[in-house]
Amino acid sequence: MVDDFLKRKKDVLGKDDKSSKGDWDEMIIELCDKINELNDYYTTSSCAGRIVVMKDEEKKGPGVFLWVSHDLINFRTLKNVLRKVRYNGFVKFKQEPCILHVACRTLEHAQDLVDLAREVGWKRSGIIASRKNFVVELMSTEKLQLLIMDSGQFLVTDEYLKLLVKKSNKNLERTWKKIQNLQKVI
Repeated sequence: MVDDFLKRKKDVLGKDDKSSKGDWDEMIIELCDKINELNDYYTTSSCAGRIVVMKDEEKKGPGVFLWVSHDLINFRTLKNVLRKVRYNGFVKFKQEPCILHVACRTLEHAQDLVDLAREVGWKRSGIIASRKNFVVELMSTEKLQLLIMDSGQFLVTDEYLKLLVKKSNKNLERTWKKIQNLQKVI
């Protein structure tokens, strides 16, 4: 008898990375590897957190991201990026938390993972279920989002941008700590 879950796992893990980045985030690789070694789980997508400058548009599409970093940033780099922005509309700054999707063999396996994740600080975690498929979405809570430019004009001061850099870096470090904590308990 064919184990449908293991077949799906093999198929998903054997596919090329289709993310816009094209590979896994360094800070989450070990956690994903650890999950993928388990018989009853496999990762379907992940992001260790990021900082982006993007057009303020309803839908994400080609060209909406003006700059993306999956690492800590500094004020000088951000300011240089913003000076080069040529867009006739609103531009926003976003610091997004870690997000991880994990396929689980059963609803019970999914609930076990959610419970474990919540114990180590992943408060925005839940189960997405459809007929026979159970996916856990684990999301950290650290995030920022605000408009910073309008048609090439800054809406915030350099001092405020420095504050955004400081807070965003702190948030990324907190989300990376949660990744490490989850990795320890799995």
